[in-house]
Amino acid sequence: MSSIPPIRPDLSLTEGYHSPQVAADVRLNTNESPFPPPAKWSEDLLAALADVSFERYPDRPATELRAAIAALHGVTPEEIFCANGSNEVLQSLLLAFGGPGRRAAVFEPTYALHSHISRVTGTEVVEGGRTEDFRIDPADARALLGRSQPAVTFLCSPNNPTGRAEPKETVLAVLDAAPGLVIVDEAYGQFSSWTALDLRAGRPGLVVTRTFSKTWAMAGARLGYAVADPAVVQACEAVVLPYHLSAQTQLAGLLALRYTEEMEARVACIAEERGRVAAALGDLSVETWPSDANFILFRPLRIDADEVWEGLLARSVLIRNCASWDGLSGCLRVTIGRADENDRFLTALEECLR
Repeated sequence: MSSIPPIRPDLSLTEGYHSPQVAADVRLNTNESPFPPPAKWSEDLLAALADVSFERYPDRPATELRAAIAALHGVTPEEIFCANGSNEVLQSLLLAFGGPGRRAAVFEPTYALHSHISRVTGTEVVEGGRTEDFRIDPADARALLGRSQPAVTFLCSPNNPTGRAEPKETVLAVLDAAPGLVIVDEAYGQFSSWTALDLRAGRPGLVVTRTFSKTWAMAGARLGYAVADPAVVQACEAVVLPYHLSAQTQLAGLLALRYTEEMEARVACIAEERGRVAAALGDLSVETWPSDANFILFRPLRIDADEVWEGLLARSVLIRNCASWDGLSGCLRVTIGRADENDRFLTALEECLR
């Protein structure tokens, strides 16, 4: 008689990644865009969907979408790999270049999916740390990479959940020391003043991943991509499932690229709000860190972080509780929302801190 076998021993204690979704008027916990896509984009998409042949499989190589993204970045379509959100891009990279007997290096605290997907794909995770202000020490990074010889090294820039973009000098130091791929996760890259895309020339081991979920306001569409050497793209295509990217997702991304100016204007608006929220937090009894993303990490100084989080939720404001995460004791993270949402968060936080 058939039965359910035990889960893989290396996954038996693994908890799937998730962000608590609880009812709240103001949801500032998942770093989504506070603005919907442009109304004209929605109209374009609805009209174009009428011509999709849903009885047929989608274009497997996502030809048009890859060409459009390549044009955006001034590269060739052969240097673009698209998938269902940047997480599937990361999974494909680890399926191709990670696995049993290989290592992935991360610098904690950082995006949890880097280590999570590594472990799911059977890749051993080696962890480096950060300084008290959440920087990577280049000397420590070189020592870790030399000692562990990882096949894949992750950098998150700007780093989630701490907010800072890695300095160019740090990325260059890691690139020089890493024996395998260096994946720079730029999910929030449009908010940063510089991009690792500028470092790709002559560095075939550098991969930059991006997403449409944040600045393009398309978290519901699930679309991400990598800019990488053609050999890396080919490896990802070899391991990803057939017809993995739906026709409607490809269409949504292709149409979004018509609205680059609107996206850039939204980035500027969110960055301005980030500055306003950061300044307001500076007047409260919290510790904050500079952010180059669309969120801010902070730590209440006189009241327990769990109590503050619960107090905010009682006022129908939901943010991310990082207080129990390694390296982030007592920390909370707030996504930058619309001006009215940010005002409500700040008012509620001030009340909770009294």
